[in-house]
Amino acid sequence: LLSKVTFQTIKQLSSIFPIAKLCKMMKISRSAYYAWLNRPAKIITAEQLNLYRSAKVIFKESRNSLGYRELRKRLCKEGFQISEYSVKKLMTQLNLVVTQRIAYKVTTKRKHSDAVADNLLNQNFNPM
Repeated sequence: LLSKVTFQTIKQLSSIFPIAKLCKMMKISRSAYYAWLNRPAKIITAEQLNLYRSAKVIFKESRNSLGYRELRKRLCKEGFQISEYSVKKLMTQLNLVVTQRIAYKVTTKRKHSDAVADNLLNQNFNPM
């Protein structure tokens, strides 16, 4: 799978350098570049754009912890009609990757009844 950024970079630099050399440097074929260049741009509707924006906002508010099921529930509450499969595809398109949060865990426990150790060095760490 070739990156859209690679093709856009070649397009920007094509006025300065030959396309054949740019394609060779980026390790893609010229035919792949020209196929991308002639491919029609994908047009999305205002409703899809609104869905994308809402999904990103909801996902970010959850601190990247919502899976596709919960994201679908929240989108349906906002009035979008969307299936679980569509939410999975949407998350892939928008690069929404779930990250688990690590709960804070106390690693040392001390008894408050224990006495504080004496300061034998008096902050002198080079006693010699």
